[in-house]
Amino acid sequence: MYDVEEIRAQFPILSREINGVPLVYLDNGASAQKPQVVIDAITRGYAHEYSNVHRGLHTLSTISTERYEGTRDVVRKFLGAASQEEIILNTGTTEGINMVAHGWAMPRMEPGDEIVLSIMEHHANIVPWHFLRERQGVVIKWVDVDANGDLDPQAVIDAIGPKTKLVAVTHMSNVLGTVVDVKAICDGARAKGVPVLVDGSQAAVHMPVDVQEIGCDFYAITGHKLYGPSGSGAIYARRERMAEMRPFMGGGDMIDQVTRDTVTYNVPPMKFEAGTPSIVSTIGMGVALDWMMGVGMENIAAHERRLRDHAIGRFKGLNWLDIQGTSAGKGAIFSLSIEGGAHAHDISTVLDKKGIAVRAGTHCAMPLMAHLGLGATCRASFGLYNTEAEIDRLVEALELCHELFA
Repeated sequence: MYDVEEIRAQFPILSREINGVPLVYLDNGASAQKPQVVIDAITRGYAHEYSNVHRGLHTLSTISTERYEGTRDVVRKFLGAASQEEIILNTGTTEGINMVAHGWAMPRMEPGDEIVLSIMEHHANIVPWHFLRERQGVVIKWVDVDANGDLDPQAVIDAIGPKTKLVAVTHMSNVLGTVVDVKAICDGARAKGVPVLVDGSQAAVHMPVDVQEIGCDFYAITGHKLYGPSGSGAIYARRERMAEMRPFMGGGDMIDQVTRDTVTYNVPPMKFEAGTPSIVSTIGMGVALDWMMGVGMENIAAHERRLRDHAIGRFKGLNWLDIQGTSAGKGAIFSLSIEGGAHAHDISTVLDKKGIAVRAGTHCAMPLMAHLGLGATCRASFGLYNTEAEIDRLVEALELCHELFA
């Protein structure tokens, strides 16, 4: 039994008012709110248990290290990885993808080598590859979506040529809500001997993920979207890929021995975790993931499907509302615009006056927005604590926008 009101009661911020009315938080695609258990873990970490991790022999360092390293195993379970040694802790998806770009791709790519991307990618899964294009002459090959916003896995596989060194693809579009069949892409790419990186920033929030079943080589997640703290994240790297990677940054626990003339590196995954990590944020992420698994990822997915279907039903009656992305299996993410030219920022401002938080702009997906012929949209993205009544309030506010801007 999914008790959304009991879940909402665990998020202190959801009880506040904005502009004199109860908050409706629909900006989860950008960053999710935090349950009390995560807030308590952060407070405890700083107030009662804080110390640097690893190599310290005193009590506080031991406690911090145990909690920090405990997160690695939580991530392993959350992603279905075979071993803790396949989990690199970091500050989020952006760092994780840059780590792969600089540590794995850069040393093995020559001018003319190719990376295959979908047009739906977030900038975090575009810009690191542009670095390689600028600096090493790497070619980016783009695969478009169809009119519904679906990405054909076979089109991605067909784009893989003899010079393709990597496929990098989102698991769920942060603009369209499209869920990509990444397993089919990984199966096809593996048959051609090409590794696959999956950006799981959106998908891992909304559905169960099993990296072994998917068959990917890399899978990146970010804590702040997973009801955890900002500055936390992780990337799964298949053991053989991790063995091929060179360190991304130097210093701290990533070293084994340093002399005047040489340096040797720690074993993976420590080899890729330089400097003092984001200790308390990482601990908080582990608590958040544990909490989500306690709610049940299948339960969360089912609840959000209900929200999606309710929203689609309500939006159907608004013939002046344009929705980007109509994939049959999409997640509960809706990019909206109102016919007549009302700017997304104006719509967002009116919604805010009604206590409704949405995102307005290009959503860090400019190539996709250009493909759609749009300058900006309003995005309402739902989470595990949202309700059908909040969708009804969103529709009422959109109707007001239509009246104001028509």
